[in-house]
Amino acid sequence: MRTAYRVRSVRAAEAALMAGLPEGALMQRAAAGLAGACAGLLGRVYGARVVLLVGGGANGGDALYAGARLARRGAGVSAVPLGARIHRGGLDALVRAGGRVADDPFAVLARADLVLDGITGIGGRGGLRPDAVPVVRAARASGAVVVAVDLPSGVDADTGAVDGEAVRADATVTFGAYKPGLLVDPAREYAGAVRLVDIGLGDLLPTPELEALQHADVARLLPVPAAESDKYRRGVVGVVAGSARYPGAAVLAVAGALRGGAGAVRYVGPAGDAVLARYPETLVHPGPPGRAGRVQAWVIGPGLADTPGVEDVLASDVPVLVDADGLRPLDPAAVRARPAPTVLTPHAGEAAALLGTAREDVEARRLEAVRELAGRYGATVLLKGSTTLVADPDPDLPVRVNPTGTPWLATAGSGDVLSGLTGSLLAAGLAPRDAASTAAYLHGLAARRAARGAPLTAHEVAEALPGAWRDAAGAPRAGLDGGPAGTEGGAGRRPPGS
Repeated sequence: MRTAYRVRSVRAAEAALMAGLPEGALMQRAAAGLAGACAGLLGRVYGARVVLLVGGGANGGDALYAGARLARRGAGVSAVPLGARIHRGGLDALVRAGGRVADDPFAVLARADLVLDGITGIGGRGGLRPDAVPVVRAARASGAVVVAVDLPSGVDADTGAVDGEAVRADATVTFGAYKPGLLVDPAREYAGAVRLVDIGLGDLLPTPELEALQHADVARLLPVPAAESDKYRRGVVGVVAGSARYPGAAVLAVAGALRGGAGAVRYVGPAGDAVLARYPETLVHPGPPGRAGRVQAWVIGPGLADTPGVEDVLASDVPVLVDADGLRPLDPAAVRARPAPTVLTPHAGEAAALLGTAREDVEARRLEAVRELAGRYGATVLLKGSTTLVADPDPDLPVRVNPTGTPWLATAGSGDVLSGLTGSLLAAGLAPRDAASTAAYLHGLAARRAARGAPLTAHEVAEALPGAWRDAAGAPRAGLDGGPAGTEGGAGRRPPGS
């Protein structure tokens, strides 16, 4: 499990660790890891031209000490101070190692092979200061590799927001723990490839703000039928989707549901003929949902248009996933009053409508938006988009960020497949948070397999799900980063109702 922590949590852990270390030891650990990462990017350090963009405080100190290490290995290192203060110890170390303060920042940037962004790091808020903007633009225009120290300067470490101009890095070397802004758009786009340097924070960190599943975590969660399982013990998912105008949405939602681990899919709606033509194994009923037969979970909304059924499904006592057209008439009080869990799967525009704000506000602050939606509706919320986030109504649980996917997933019908897949995992026994995050992971993995760098259709995503499932299920049970695989495994291995 990859985890990310808020700035205050990282600062507290660093303070606790530094209390038991010699002065400056923690900064030297960070600088050593940073210098090693830069050396790897340069390939050949001797003779390389490195420019340090240095702000005040620890971030600038990290850059200066790393620059000193590179200078001792033969690199030509120049520091460009940006701000009233500069880390005195780091500057002295750089000068002793043969580095210097640049007389002409733009001249050294024009010749640079690598630029280290040590301007603000995780303490910055609200974009770059005006005096830093032309220097950062020159660094980007130089063609040099830009490496951010801990976090690209100008982005918000806690929220992923970018308010103003910020450094666009090719790589970010972060210390001790991931920060939410490294995993959540729009800031994630500015970070480039991210490398974590262990500086010993370990058990000093509290509950994370954000976590990302990996293959091994998903493997622990995937439902596996037992020897005595039949289709009903494995769970039945009901799908209320499609309309005369959008019959394809029903077909795609059923496609996702059939590949999600439940034993049977029960379709309710006007697109029964289209569904049966493609998937004859589906149990079809004309409706209403309350008369269709027993299910362990409902999916409602894809392509629904004005077809009724939302109130009927919300009145049930099983988990319900609401997507697309089902979100339009949604009453927060009705959702909160349900006796069973609810999962909402909006994209940014639908989330904006539910929150009464602008789509741009949701996209700029995705982490805040998904938290607010989960709290307002008392539901698990899967916010789709460039960064897919899953928030639980319990604010003490970390938000999950999906690490898989491809921009090619921005295609009509892909969300319908995701809804069906998530609903099937709910029916198979996974907890809502696990079902939503596991489905997003498999969905993104399937899209990568299907796309291979080219456009794809939603149907192709559905067809690639079995391969993605096999990939994830074959992962070792230990975490891929060497840590524990997860904290909620096993929920999906219990037959519904056990």
